[in-house]
Amino acid sequence: VQLQASGGGLVQAGGSLRLSCAASGSLNGMGWYRQGPGKQRELVALILRGGTTNYANSAKGRFTISRDNAKNTVYLQMNSLKPEDTAVYYCNAFEGIFSYWGQGTLVTVSS
Repeated sequence: VQLQASGGGLVQAGGSLRLSCAASGSLNGMGWYRQGPGKQRELVALILRGGTTNYANSAKGRFTISRDNAKNTVYLQMNSLKPEDTAVYYCNAFEGIFSYWGQGTLVTVSS
């Protein structure tokens, strides 16, 4: 399974960005992780095929994850961005014990 992420960029604090990630196959779970400068990779949000979602506390109320099962694509709408959201965002998809990663996309939030 291959994952192709897009949508990163430079945005001012308070702005919005939408990340997209298309998978080459259908998997139950899809989500986003991020790794900020000098930090470990952390979960941002994930969504299961049936629509169940899980968000990191830092993302709740500002980010929305969604998916189009017909397109095997997951989206992350990020609003009210903060400088601390600056990170490389990685798409992840999993099915059972199998986990796949996309290339990272850089999100930079300027103050």
